[in-house]
Amino acid sequence: MNKKANSCIIFILSTICFIFLDQFTKYLALTHLKDGTSVILIPGVFQLHYLENRGAAFGMMQGMKHWFVIGTILLLGIIIVLYLRSPMEKKYKWTRFIMILVASGAIGNLIDRLRLDYVVDFFYFELINFPIFNVADIYVSCGTVLLIFLGLFYYKEEDFEKFFSFGKTQSKEEKI
Repeated sequence: MNKKANSCIIFILSTICFIFLDQFTKYLALTHLKDGTSVILIPGVFQLHYLENRGAAFGMMQGMKHWFVIGTILLLGIIIVLYLRSPMEKKYKWTRFIMILVASGAIGNLIDRLRLDYVVDFFYFELINFPIFNVADIYVSCGTVLLIFLGLFYYKEEDFEKFFSFGKTQSKEEKI
């Protein structure tokens, strides 16, 4: 098989594994925390606390499920197109990993929205009163931070041009 096909298989299997981990942790939260019991891991700092989030980060856009579903589907379409067109060079391995993280997080929260009409959140940093979040949110946040870091410190302008040069000639390595 060629590199692109192997990369697509890795994308699919990795995404499934990350989604499974997210959904399993949400299942545990539903099972053990939904009754209102919080699990204090570090007193005054960090706890597991159940929350049904019908909005976005920081509770914005409450009850606008249809916009989240449409936005997620559009985001996933963009990620898939970019992934399929990404250069198969080693330099872009991190970018492909970021796309796996973001897709996994988006799908994990989409599953909740479609199945439950809300997203299950349960990690709470009480010390700074940070919004309650979940594993899928961690995927998206870490992927975004990594992407910003790569864009600022790793990739050069010609790397971006190569990544976004849709339909232009491919190198011999990419054709293999």
